[in-house]
Amino acid sequence: MRIGELSAQTGVSVRLLRYYEEQGLLETRRRDGGHRRYGADAPVVVRRIRALLGAGLSTSAIRDVLPCVSGENTVDSCVLEVLEDRLAALDRQLLVLGASRAALAGMVAAAREAEAAALVA
Repeated sequence: MRIGELSAQTGVSVRLLRYYEEQGLLETRRRDGGHRRYGADAPVVVRRIRALLGAGLSTSAIRDVLPCVSGENTVDSCVLEVLEDRLAALDRQLLVLGASRAALAGMVAAAREAEAAALVA
C-alpha cells in the first residue's frame, strides 16, 4: 500500500508516517521511482505505535519494544519492564504535579484573601 492509503486508513499524517519510518518504527519498501510501499500489516503497526505513544513511551523505547507487541493492544512479557518503568515515572510526575498544584492554589488563595482584605479596609 502507498503512504497516502496508509494515512487514510490510520488517520495519521503522511509526515508522521515518514517520521515513524525515519525512527525505525515502520518498515517500508521502495519501488521504482522511490515510492514507499507498506505491507498489509502496516495499519496495525501504526495503531500499535500510536497506542504506545499515547501511553507516554518515547519513539526510541517504542523501537525497542515494538517487536514484543502483538495485536493492537496486547503486550508480551518482554515489554512489561519498560511499561512498568514508564508507569512509575508517571506516578512520580503526578506527585510533583500535585505538590505544584497545591503550592499554586495556596498562593492564589493568599492573593485573594489579601485582595478581599484590601477591599474591606
